[in-house]
Amino acid sequence: MVDYFDKLQRLRAGTLAPKDFSHTDHVGVAYEALMRHDYVEAVGIISRGIKTLAAAAGDTSKFNATITMAFVSLIAERMQASAHDNAADFLTRNADLTGPDVLAPWYSRERITSPLARSIALLPDRAP
Repeated sequence: MVDYFDKLQRLRAGTLAPKDFSHTDHVGVAYEALMRHDYVEAVGIISRGIKTLAAAAGDTSKFNATITMAFVSLIAERMQASAHDNAADFLTRNADLTGPDVLAPWYSRERITSPLARSIALLPDRAP
């Protein structure tokens, strides 16, 4: 079983290696951040951590403010909507969050991958 709290701690400390942070880990770590911090603080923690990981990977363009904010928002909403015991249980009950194009109902590909989307959190351009 993956220890998402440990990954959160290493993400915050800047000691998590990019190769050790999958898309599923993004969801599990965001869950842990949201369990321990209010929404705004959790977004800041995750954003700073992903920026640090992107820099460590040698590609700061990997950080996308829009995707980060939208994913943390979606995870927070799902956490409020249903019961779950821990991050692993949350992931099991919300497996769709680990698939491709989860944000496609709200964002066009052009908008979510734009240079502006990387630097600020853009509002959706689609209605689900």
